[in-house]
Amino acid sequence: MGTFCFTISLQKGRNDMTTSTNLATTSREWGLVITRTVNAPRELVFKAWIDQKLMAQWWGPDGFTNPVCELDLRPGGTIRINMRGPDGTVYPMKGAFREIKEPERLVFTSSALEDEKGDPQLENLNTITFVGLGKKTKLTVQADVVKSTPAAEGALAGMEEGWKQSLGRLEKLLAKN
Repeated sequence: MGTFCFTISLQKGRNDMTTSTNLATTSREWGLVITRTVNAPRELVFKAWIDQKLMAQWWGPDGFTNPVCELDLRPGGTIRINMRGPDGTVYPMKGAFREIKEPERLVFTSSALEDEKGDPQLENLNTITFVGLGKKTKLTVQADVVKSTPAAEGALAGMEEGWKQSLGRLEKLLAKN
């Protein structure tokens, strides 16, 4: 098993952002942890994760839109997001909430890349934590891959960058509010 860690610190005007990423890989299992300090209060950051209208504005990499973003916010409730790429390709994702502890923690599954039988080729367990730091929030995204097939290699290769871009979009949205 290989593991690497790195930290990126960026200065943007008055917003400082720190990203720490730990990526551990084994044959087909790995996890990703990204921690950022977001310049917004915890309640607002949490709301951006549970309000489907807000989530539709930031979920996915740069250039993507979310024509479908449905959240049934309760344990066992479903998540359905259709991300549309810049080329018009739609990437459906679905999942279910396992835990909702407002405004501290969200745990949900996500699956994508269904084959011709409708079986997902990629499944993750996502744990999102929110720690208040005064007017800022320490946001940690942990995405553990619980299932992947060779068909998911491209998605796995882009998963870290996709999360970074999504979180960057989240920060831009929060800066407007």
